[in-house]
Amino acid sequence: MIHRNLSQGSNQELGRQDAHPTKNYQSLVQPVSGLRLGGRQDAHPTKNYQSLVQPVSRLRLGGGQDAHPTKNYQSLVEPKLKITYRNLPHWELEGLVYFITFNTWEKIELTPAARQFVLNTCKFFDRQRYQIFCLVVMPDHVHMLIQPLPKSEDEFWSLSSILHSMKSYSSQQIPKVMKHIGTVWQDERHDRIVRDEREFESFWEYIRQNPVKAGLSATPEEYPFFWQIYEG
Repeated sequence: MIHRNLSQGSNQELGRQDAHPTKNYQSLVQPVSGLRLGGRQDAHPTKNYQSLVQPVSRLRLGGGQDAHPTKNYQSLVEPKLKITYRNLPHWELEGLVYFITFNTWEKIELTPAARQFVLNTCKFFDRQRYQIFCLVVMPDHVHMLIQPLPKSEDEFWSLSSILHSMKSYSSQQIPKVMKHIGTVWQDERHDRIVRDEREFESFWEYIRQNPVKAGLSATPEEYPFFWQIYEG
């Protein structure tokens, strides 16, 4: 899997340039981060990426009339960079998209029932605390592309709190659907800020192809524990 090279701030260029999930990645990230990311016109699961992100970036915060994130986030607060260290460094910059990997403890293999439960758990707060773009639950690890959403006018849901919730709840429930006692997940996670459209597409394609490359399905869509966002 990608693990260390992609999740510890490596400058490695990823993947090929063929199209994948977006027609215009800039329309997703720019409303929050102000990045000028360019863009290619090829599409993959969405015809218009902007239509996926506008509900996140254009909702108003004030007055109690509209739910959060913001009509103009940049006018309210500057993005904050947070760096933490455990065994690995973790960089969080508010409003950006992340490629995430977390692994089972000592390569425990999750049963199909356990994988379905993890998939459901990861999606539980989707579009409330975070936006998931692509997600796969493999027998011994999880990959996702995720964007934390604003919690209030001056604070985003932290990546740490989001992943802690996913891992903590699923680890409590997994023993109910498979024979396992003890730790389910490794403490650490691998995370990488997605810097541009090319990385976004490469990570998305990597996640999509994970079950195919592992011999678990002929196509990504045939794997029951794979999910990706589509334009509504």
